Amino acid sequence: MRRKVTIVGAGNVGASCAQRIAEKGYADVVLVDIIEGLPQGKALDILQSGPVIASDSRLIGTNSYEETADSDIVVITSGVPRNPGMSRNDLVFTNMEIIRGVTENVARYSPNCIIIMVTNPLDAMAQLALQVSKFPRNRVCGQSGILDTTRFRTFLAMELDVSVEDVFACVLGGHDDTMVAIPRLTTVGGIPIAELLPKETIDRIVERTVKGGSEIVSLLKRGSAYYAPSAAVAQMVDSILLDKKRILPCAAYLEGEYGIDGVFVGVPVKLGANGIEQIIEIKLTPEEDAALRKSAEAVRELVDVMKPGLKK
Repeated sequence: MRRKVTIVGAGNVGASCAQRIAEKGYADVVLVDIIEGLPQGKALDILQSGPVIASDSRLIGTNSYEETADSDIVVITSGVPRNPGMSRNDLVFTNMEIIRGVTENVARYSPNCIIIMVTNPLDAMAQLALQVSKFPRNRVCGQSGILDTTRFRTFLAMELDVSVEDVFACVLGGHDDTMVAIPRLTTVGGIPIAELLPKETIDRIVERTVKGGSEIVSLLKRGSAYYAPSAAVAQMVDSILLDKKRILPCAAYLEGEYGIDGVFVGVPVKLGANGIEQIIEIKLTPEEDAALRKSAEAVRELVDVMKPGLKK
């Protein structure tokens, strides 16, 4: 029996997520958007690829939440995208009102689902969804660390001319310019990258990773990344619906882990049928710990800005 995944937002990110999940064949997909015809048209287009890709997943496009009822996972991508010159923090006031309404509907129609937040500023929007839904923290997570890590892995593979499959990286922190790459725990075929690349090169790649989203935004001129983010979402859906219990970097609400309390921060988690089943605490150096705490404080500052709206 196929499971049910709802994707809120039929823009580039949402539609790409719907396509990737439908291609897996193990889940039916409901694509929701407020624009009439948009989710219906995209869902029908993806559905018609089924005979070619050998997928019997059913797709529905809708402008209401009734057809999302009893979803196993809800992926939230709706909101205003980041444009050139705009930081993720600039998005907060517009997107928090959108996410509030979406989360209320999600909690109403799928009270037992797991929420995967994609909308930026991601860590703050995940916190809003947690508060509005009143779900336990294991059932609200954010797609961020996977994307940041895959960007790091991609750039390292390009530099070394090796398969991306052999590059394992670690990126922690908020999904913004304060993210914390941990080269010390990054390997290629089990070999620490410090043994393969000089520090200056590693630092350059880390800097490009931190600015990875902005680089794409500046190239596109309008809109932001969606192919890699949707691939990251599909990996999370895989791990949850198939109960793979993969260790993946995700935005999780911390309650004392890493000495951080009360905010969403990207950390390694065990992702399974119950959502976040365990938060993995890595032993950090004093410098890494300080950087992670600084990143958490940047998220906390944004949440503090949101507080008047959170009390509504």
